[in-house]
Amino acid sequence: MSGKINAVLTALLVACGLSLVNAQYQARHLFIELERTQSQARQLDIEWAQLQLDQSTLGKHARIEEIARRDLNMTPLTSARTQYLTPEASK
Repeated sequence: MSGKINAVLTALLVACGLSLVNAQYQARHLFIELERTQSQARQLDIEWAQLQLDQSTLGKHARIEEIARRDLNMTPLTSARTQYLTPEASK
């Protein structure tokens, strides 16, 4: 009877040990995945900040005006070049 109890306890101890090893493996696997995801999030934050900087640079009025003058040959509107349209009087 004592031998059966020892065998059952040994089997239970082995099962607990395997369960512990499996739990540690899963924890390590999840930790590695967490680190990878956090690294990716940091990289996306850096990219987002760079895109915001690019957007603010590209949207400045001085840059838009300079491109309009250089590439599109546009000139500023002056009062001498302004034409005002008025509705004709009803007949």
